[in-house]
Amino acid sequence: MTRQVFFDTETTGLDPDKGDRIVEIGCVEMVDRRLSGRTLHLYLNPGRSSHPEALKVHGLTDAFLADKPAFADVAEQLLDFLRGAELIIHNAGFDVGFVDAELARARRGALAEVVARVTDTLTMARDLYPGKANSLDALCRRLEVDARARTLHGALLDAGLLAEVYIRMTRGQESLVMDAQTSTAVRLEVQAVDLAGIALPVIDADPAEIEAHEAMLRGLDEASGGKTLWRLAQAMA
Repeated sequence: MTRQVFFDTETTGLDPDKGDRIVEIGCVEMVDRRLSGRTLHLYLNPGRSSHPEALKVHGLTDAFLADKPAFADVAEQLLDFLRGAELIIHNAGFDVGFVDAELARARRGALAEVVARVTDTLTMARDLYPGKANSLDALCRRLEVDARARTLHGALLDAGLLAEVYIRMTRGQESLVMDAQTSTAVRLEVQAVDLAGIALPVIDADPAEIEAHEAMLRGLDEASGGKTLWRLAQAMA
C-alpha cells in the first residue's frame, strides 16, 4: 500500500526565522493513487498578526484566528496524520521550514523523523516544463485542473488541487508489477485452425471518437513534454 499526504500551509509571512508562524494546515490523503476521503484541516492562532501581503493571500484575520488552538496544542494530531506517509508539497522547502520551526518551539523532532519522505512537486514541474511558469495556479491551467474556487489561497483547497495536479503530472508512470506464481504445467492439445479464409471486419472510428482520441493525445503531449509514444509511432509509420 502506498500512502501519500498532500500538504499545504498558510503563514503570517515568508520567514520562520524572523518569527513568522503557521495559521492554517491542510492535508489530503491518497492511498494507491486514489483519494481516501481522509483529510486534516487546522486553523491556528499564531500569536502575532499576519503581514499585510500575506493577509491579502489567505484572508485569515486576527479576529478569525483569535479562538483557534496554538500549534503546540495540535502537534500530536498533525504528526499522527502524517506518520509514515510520503509527504507531497509544492515548494516543499517553504512548508517544511515552517513546520520544523513550529515543531522546535513545541519541543518535537523534525518532520523528516516522522514521514517516509518528502516529494517536491515544484521540482518535478520544473523538470517536466523547463522555462515555464510552474506555480500551482499555472499547473492547474496547464493540466486543466478546475481551480475556479480558488479566489483566496486556502491550505485544504490547495492540497486538494495539488493532488489533482500530481496525478496528471505522473499519468502513465504507475508501476505495473506482476507477482511471480508457481504453477503446474498443463499440456493442452489444440486443433489447428486455418484463419486465412476469415475476413475480419474493420470498423472505422466516427468523428466524435476521433476527436476524443485527439483530446487524450493532446493531454498526454502536454503532460509528457511532447514524448507521447503514439505520436512517435505515427511519425515513423
